[in-house]
Amino acid sequence: MRAEQVLISLTLMAAAAVAQAQGAAPASPAPAAVGSKSGAACPALLQHSFLRLQDEKPQAMCQYSGKVLLIVNTASFCGFTGQYADLEALHARYASRGLVVLGFPSNDFSQEGGSNKEIADFCENTFSVKFPMFAKSSVTGRGANALFKQLANQTGQSPRWNFYKYLVSRDGQSVTVHGSTINPQDPRFVKALEQLLAK
Repeated sequence: MRAEQVLISLTLMAAAAVAQAQGAAPASPAPAAVGSKSGAACPALLQHSFLRLQDEKPQAMCQYSGKVLLIVNTASFCGFTGQYADLEALHARYASRGLVVLGFPSNDFSQEGGSNKEIADFCENTFSVKFPMFAKSSVTGRGANALFKQLANQTGQSPRWNFYKYLVSRDGQSVTVHGSTINPQDPRFVKALEQLLAK
């Protein structure tokens, strides 16, 4: 019996060592949503942390649990860069109803060469952007950040250009994709947004 217990113990230790070597995190319950009225668990889509653009301080995405999210990959030198103003207007108009716009600058399409500070200054000084933005990262391919990998897996679409828009329901289960040419103020887009906000 004792030899059997030792064997079981060694097997468990070996399994733990393999998991650690592969970078697997120990299983744990989903963190509680921060700022969610329902107190529901944070959806898998939001179980990530990213550096804030302005000061590079880590920000947990779970703080946006229970909100309708508009997630956008942005760039400062693109034909669609003017959409910053429309995104900010949308954010200001619907924030009280639970909308949060999240901006992710990226140089994947060679139109965002600046540093995080330069991007932050450009967004604030040119378009008075107040919605949350995060440090520059990749949003396509193998190097895509964890959130955009999940968005691509969930929708079957990675960004094809700058200002690709992912509209996410409050529970993180429903995600719709809207291309770069769809203006955030387009009546059809606003209707889809309002439908999510009403739920």
